[in-house]
Amino acid sequence: MAVRINKGRSLDNINLTPMIDMVFNLLIFFLVASQFADEERELKVVLPSASEAKPLIAKPRELFVNIDQDGHIVVDRKQVELEELEAIFRRAAVDNPVNQTVYIRADKRVAFDHVVAVFNVCNKVGIRDYRVTTVNTSANPSNALP
Repeated sequence: MAVRINKGRSLDNINLTPMIDMVFNLLIFFLVASQFADEERELKVVLPSASEAKPLIAKPRELFVNIDQDGHIVVDRKQVELEELEAIFRRAAVDNPVNQTVYIRADKRVAFDHVVAVFNVCNKVGIRDYRVTTVNTSANPSNALP
């Protein structure tokens, strides 16, 4: 003897017409929008040339600031004072006003005042993306300093 299971009538009452209408409306919208996007790129425009222009895909130059255990600041293998560091940061901020990144590599034995001084120079010239680098000793314990 076969057992009959009453599934109910909820599925009988679902009207799919509004959902199908919305899907067609979305399809038409995206087809029309993509046509407008193509037309914007197909205009015959003669672009000016610039000898010093950089491509938009160029990644901004990252600055690395090293601070040794005595508090000496080194940028590009050259020891600099805070005034010189400010001038370097100003040039970098002018070249990349929005996305200039500064990586600060400080010796763990240095007084934190030297690191804060570099933070202050970054803030003074308008560089907001500065980071202090560390070594992940859990991944490679041989990199840890004694």
